Amino acid sequence: MVNMTRSEAAVVDEEGFSVRRSIRVEAPIAKVWQAVAETEHISRWFGRTELAGTGVGATGTMTFPDYDVIPLRVEEFEAPHRITYRWNNDDALDALPDHIDEATSTVFTFTLEEIDGGTQLTVVESGFERTSDPRANMESHRTGWELELDKLVPLVEGAA
Repeated sequence: MVNMTRSEAAVVDEEGFSVRRSIRVEAPIAKVWQAVAETEHISRWFGRTELAGTGVGATGTMTFPDYDVIPLRVEEFEAPHRITYRWNNDDALDALPDHIDEATSTVFTFTLEEIDGGTQLTVVESGFERTSDPRANMESHRTGWELELDKLVPLVEGAA
């Protein structure tokens, strides 16, 4: 069971049009890196992820049950400390584009830091000012990051 006292709630920054959440994971940084950077591991806790290639420029999709397919691209890759993805996941739209649209996409970055007894994992998603309804999307993604990262912790800690 996840000990919620070691994880912050996700926070919306309305002025910066971003969502941020940090969690402590009692697992080595290598295991947490796999969970956020390797498609087979991402698919276990997040959306079903498929990427053609690895590293910066790899493109593909993320799919969630009962939701559209979301275009996805790796923007930054600094193993095992930082990975950034760009996606067109605008919850306020009726339909999502079938490709990355630079004008309306957001980016989310996972930053990993070794700490005593494990890894500090921080996700920051930004660019909501480019979406169809910034405030609604930030709130939706705040909730999403809480739900999704709460699934990551027991998977990674169980595999540690």
